[in-house]
Amino acid sequence: MFKSNLSRLRSAWRRGKMALPVVLFCISGQAVTAQQTEVDYVNPYMGNISHLLVPTYPTVHLPNSLLRVYPERADYTSDQLKGLPLIVTSHRGSSAFNLSPISAGSRELAPVLQYSYDQEQIKPYTYSVYLDRDEIQVDYAVSHQAAIYALRFEKPGNPQLIFNTKKGDLTWDGKGLSGSQDIGNNTKVYLYAEFDKQPQSIDQVKDGKLTKSKAVSGDQANLVLSFAGDAKDLKVRYGISFIDAKQAKANLQREIKHYDIAKVKSEGKSIWNAALGKLKVEGTNETDKHIFYTSLYRTFERPVNISEGGRYFSAFDGKVHNDGGKPFFTDDWIWDSYRAHHPLNVLIDTEKEGNILQSFVRMSEQMDNFWLPTFPEINGDSRRMNSNHGVAAILDAYEKGVRNFDIEEAYRAAKGGITEKTLAPWSGKAAGKMDQFFKEKGYIPALYPGEKEIYPEVHHFEKRQPIAVTLGTSYDLWCLAQLAKHLGKMDDYDKFMKQSFNYRNVFNEQTKFFHPKDEAGKFIEPFDYVFSGGQGAREYYGENNAWIYRWDVQHNIPDLINLMGGDEQFVHYLDEMFIQPLGKSKFDFYQQLPDHTGNVGQFSMANEPSLHIPYLYNYAGQPWMTQKRIKTLIKQWFRNDLMGVPGDEDGGGLSSFVVFSQLGFYPVTPGSPVYSIGSPFFEKSTISLSNGKTFTVIAKGASDTNKYIQSASLNGRELNKPQISHADILQGGTLEFVMGPKANRNWGTTK
Repeated sequence: MFKSNLSRLRSAWRRGKMALPVVLFCISGQAVTAQQTEVDYVNPYMGNISHLLVPTYPTVHLPNSLLRVYPERADYTSDQLKGLPLIVTSHRGSSAFNLSPISAGSRELAPVLQYSYDQEQIKPYTYSVYLDRDEIQVDYAVSHQAAIYALRFEKPGNPQLIFNTKKGDLTWDGKGLSGSQDIGNNTKVYLYAEFDKQPQSIDQVKDGKLTKSKAVSGDQANLVLSFAGDAKDLKVRYGISFIDAKQAKANLQREIKHYDIAKVKSEGKSIWNAALGKLKVEGTNETDKHIFYTSLYRTFERPVNISEGGRYFSAFDGKVHNDGGKPFFTDDWIWDSYRAHHPLNVLIDTEKEGNILQSFVRMSEQMDNFWLPTFPEINGDSRRMNSNHGVAAILDAYEKGVRNFDIEEAYRAAKGGITEKTLAPWSGKAAGKMDQFFKEKGYIPALYPGEKEIYPEVHHFEKRQPIAVTLGTSYDLWCLAQLAKHLGKMDDYDKFMKQSFNYRNVFNEQTKFFHPKDEAGKFIEPFDYVFSGGQGAREYYGENNAWIYRWDVQHNIPDLINLMGGDEQFVHYLDEMFIQPLGKSKFDFYQQLPDHTGNVGQFSMANEPSLHIPYLYNYAGQPWMTQKRIKTLIKQWFRNDLMGVPGDEDGGGLSSFVVFSQLGFYPVTPGSPVYSIGSPFFEKSTISLSNGKTFTVIAKGASDTNKYIQSASLNGRELNKPQISHADILQGGTLEFVMGPKANRNWGTTK
């Protein structure tokens, strides 16, 4: 019988009727099988325990969707849940509303209950958990702007549901429950919930007791819905909105018209497989597949599409707008995402990337000044981090053929953000005297230790970050210059290209580091390239020390090589970074530089400014060292376990690096339509492009041991340089590598 069943399965697979299943085990001649799809490889728990910071949360959501949740607890190791989540409005934020189920009389009531829990299981589209002391089984499935809970109460007593909002209101209208919560900057999130059984009474918890009420407001406002004793299986469906409660109800009725949680799960799984399936990887290393698809899943966590039925609320002007058929995206931490996250969108979904960039333009139009956003969130632009790297995302997309956004307005917004807004980190103020100094002298001046700040636009904690800002702005100006050239603005092109070399003004010829200067043009001395700069090195750099910012000239690597004395010396300095000791105990090092984790010497795998560094060997004639570093670094720091992410993941920042690198190439310079080749992880990777074509990467013999490229060809023609163009990929075809265990030092040395 087993052979007969297997024969039928194989026959169906050959006819294209089904995928060949994975056989799990056989009992009494019966085969138990399961189809392993892309989303089945995703492990939302990967990285949930921190090396130092908090890398990831096990987020349940659909790709780039408004509604996101995860269990609310102190951290992964906590054995207490804070109610059940209904929506998380910001990456790494807490739930805006909480739902607390309870069997009446089983324990004291409170606006939000703490739960002991067990048997938790999370997939990208569903969540289940057993609240063991309360004996309640919880099952959950999510759609884009609506979701459903199925609750089974095992204890005696009438089922009760406590809904809570931290700062807002809740109202029972006789058929459903609506609510709101203020999340800052005149922005509210709204809820509308319905139930498969009607409650018998509506109350609120006040001082641990129930008081009749159908409408509450204020801090920790709550309503308690009490059901009949036989309502042991209870289902709750709800919609979410940033417009109003009426729209939340409309979102619910559009997306979940029933109480069939299995159907919502099935639809969610299909949506995830369609998104993740744009990249298909094949090979024998199952662990690498888990890391790849988990990383790819992380890249869909942000930004989020907040268009609702053709409208969206914008915190950038506090108004509701029609989206005109183009969805509005926000919650995009551009300093983290421009390096690899945006280029990945360009590669696999050009329409989405164009809509994201058009959202940047809309934000600029809606804010008081027509300046490109730097850190757009649900409740507006927080202007965090340094530089104005949205211009890099705009250039990268435009260079690679994305045209579904207004490039003229995008250029105007980028130019305003770089030349009219202050360059001071974490500030949305207009340009001041510090910015005038930059325009005249070509660098941000630094203060001596203990010297008092004189520029009012400088944030008291974030400091000037003069090297980080000088280098980052030099790159932004290069991007602006390239856009100006595309648009025929040659005066702007000439001016900004000249300014794009400003990084030279802080280069120390003696030490070959980028070294802060005072206003008189003198280097700050004495100086320690590991520890000078205070907390997070912010007085001179930003989150990372001088060893990382030594390589922060993404737009002109050949000139950086020349500054350092040529190829051989450049490679020597790269190698030196990977073996340079911390200089102090780990306790002292991370106390000052908590973002500078994932260390290999002074290199930090945990922070975005490091991502391009391993690929720099390609530019100095030693691509085999890039191949070695990439394979080693990912194997060391990205693993399919709870501590498998080395630092702040930032909703796609680090993960996009992993996705690109495992495919075998990486966008070292966003804004330049080329990719630097590394070491492919899979025997075969297939990219489904937005133009309908496919691009395939074959790596014959690829394995942990066979990390080195022996030879390569592109569409049958020999390839002997460590890069490919975006145009090559768009044409479709095949990039083929032959891999081996030892470096071929003759391959890829063509610069």
